[in-house]
Amino acid sequence: MKFVDEALIEVIAGDGGNGAASFRREKYIPRGGPDGGDGGRGGSIFAIADRNINTLVDYRFARIHRAKRGENGRGADQYGRGADDVFLRVPVGTVIVNADTGQFIADLDRDAAQALVAKGGKGGLGNLHFKSSTNRAPRQTTPGEKGEQFRLKLELRVLADVGLLGLPNAGKSTLIRAISAARPKVADYPFTTLAPQLGVVRTDEGRSFVVADIPGLIEGAAEGAGLGHQFLRHLQRTRLLLHLVDILPPDPAADPVADAQAIANELEKYDPQLAAKPRWLVLNKLDLVPSDARNERIREFVNALRWQGPVFAISAISGDGCRPLIFAIQDWLDAHPVGEVAPADDAVPIVVSPSPVAPRRRRNADVDEP
Repeated sequence: MKFVDEALIEVIAGDGGNGAASFRREKYIPRGGPDGGDGGRGGSIFAIADRNINTLVDYRFARIHRAKRGENGRGADQYGRGADDVFLRVPVGTVIVNADTGQFIADLDRDAAQALVAKGGKGGLGNLHFKSSTNRAPRQTTPGEKGEQFRLKLELRVLADVGLLGLPNAGKSTLIRAISAARPKVADYPFTTLAPQLGVVRTDEGRSFVVADIPGLIEGAAEGAGLGHQFLRHLQRTRLLLHLVDILPPDPAADPVADAQAIANELEKYDPQLAAKPRWLVLNKLDLVPSDARNERIREFVNALRWQGPVFAISAISGDGCRPLIFAIQDWLDAHPVGEVAPADDAVPIVVSPSPVAPRRRRNADVDEP
């Protein structure tokens, strides 16, 4: 299924039915008085989060959603029938904004959460409401109210605990394959990942977290270079960012330190709040560096970048260093529950050099094999 994370739709709630002007006319009751009923209410439109949906592709083609109007009132004190409401099912994590004014409407961040996006009009009053001691034969009625009508922007932001960030071919897809059961495409050319990928990492019985892998970010993304910033919104819900860096890029002219700083600058341009999230540095592809030169290369890189946060050195392709990384992530997430704002520099800088992965003894105490 094609991944669509943005959609522009129009919602039109139903109008209320008109009130009726009627008089009771029965045998032997020539002046029975007014008996015109009220009109029914128009249908409203709700958005409801559904965990069984993971894309907004349905709304890319069905752009207009309209509810029915209420029935008009009738004589004999009969009220018009109210119209049925319309429910738009969207993925969990959808943000709804008024496309014309930019006003925030709802953030459906949990399953079955719902929001009223267009309210139906009230039904009009029949003439039975206007009778009085001085007005015994009223002919006044009121029309039904108009239903609300809006242009809405739907924006999907995936729900994940940890987000992977880095240049194309930094090894993000390889890492998520190594630590979870997710199987994103991996190849030796840039922008292999074209849509966000989610993977569940299980560290122990009842302990797990969700990792989000987004397409690679390059310098100049704010001006539209590469895939631009269009997928960075999927990192806004994460609690922790992992900045993956290829410590030994295939291009000899490449500067990993400058590339890492460029990614940080792009985050700042896109959203200062996203740039302020806790971010760990993960140096990948250590298997390409001679074992006796690894620690020195790590120190040189960290010093050149002037990095003050946690540092992990791994080889995603072989799995070296991945276990200490995921257990450190799990401990950090346990120490910072959802809703708690964690400072970006609350952890002591650490460097974990890769070492052979020990054989597993309990399957539920480790991550899935790649």
